[in-house]
Amino acid sequence: KAGIIALAMAAMLPAAAAEIGVSGTRFLLDGKPFPYTGISFFNAIYNPAFNRSGEERAKWLEKFQRYGINVLRVWSQWDSKRGFVDAGPECTLYHPDGRLREASLERLKQIVADADRVGMVVELVLFSQESWRDQIRLGPAESGRAIAAITRELRPWRNLTFQVWNEFSERVLDHIKTIRASDPKRLVTNSPGFAGVLGDQEQNRAVDYLTPHTSRQGSGKTWEIAPKEIEYLLARFRKPVVDDEPARNGTPNFGGPKERTWPADHILQIYKVWQAGAYINYHHDMFQTGYNTPAVPPSGIPDPEFSPYHRAVLEFIALRERYMPAR
Repeated sequence: KAGIIALAMAAMLPAAAAEIGVSGTRFLLDGKPFPYTGISFFNAIYNPAFNRSGEERAKWLEKFQRYGINVLRVWSQWDSKRGFVDAGPECTLYHPDGRLREASLERLKQIVADADRVGMVVELVLFSQESWRDQIRLGPAESGRAIAAITRELRPWRNLTFQVWNEFSERVLDHIKTIRASDPKRLVTNSPGFAGVLGDQEQNRAVDYLTPHTSRQGSGKTWEIAPKEIEYLLARFRKPVVDDEPARNGTPNFGGPKERTWPADHILQIYKVWQAGAYINYHHDMFQTGYNTPAVPPSGIPDPEFSPYHRAVLEFIALRERYMPAR
């Protein structure tokens, strides 16, 4: 009977999941150079269209790949009160006492497994400052319980990294210790604060790779400023750096630009970040203003072909190997 149970459990686990790792300032996937190129799909776990079926997810993953995307940045907490697409009080992996919500966890596992089948990686944001500022918080014991549980549940999937916070730095080192205790090889990072906050020395040394939100339009020419910030981090810490959400388009709310931007702004910034030897998570404006607004696709998915503005940037990203071969 024990043998039957073991076989049944093995059948539930991913078969030979690809493993993301780091070597110096590079990412590797199964030991080979991996040109980490992400897109923010914050609501992926909670979006009905994306999760209609495994076949539907596969179609979207294939579309992302056509545009050069090989990483999805998704959030555990999508429960703020800001009116974002698909957001709501139930859209979180966590119960208030730190237990995991089984249905959401199972959907996340399906997403990570589907991504693995096509050679993609998922960066999972564990906590969001948006929820924190809306007073949706887990206490120290509860957050520790939640992180220990999610680390344990996701241990078999190696095409997955953890980002502790989006734009925040509460108890980051404690959370990293909790993750390492259960899964020492899991890659961990943190987005330490708002645009231009590059992280403190202790935190930057503790993470496996860096994911700052570089300076945005209010600071000047982002395509000149951000690459210099990235170059500093690469030289100082000698580990991979991801420009997490390069300077944005869209609504001026939630840290967006107060003046007009052009696709070329993003293209220049991304190209210079690549030249510096770093990577990107592309940010869009396809979730912030809610359904039935001009910036948001009817599906609620960051469709590379929905917005002519973003499509221009993503068509450039798709040509990465033409302009910047994998290192």
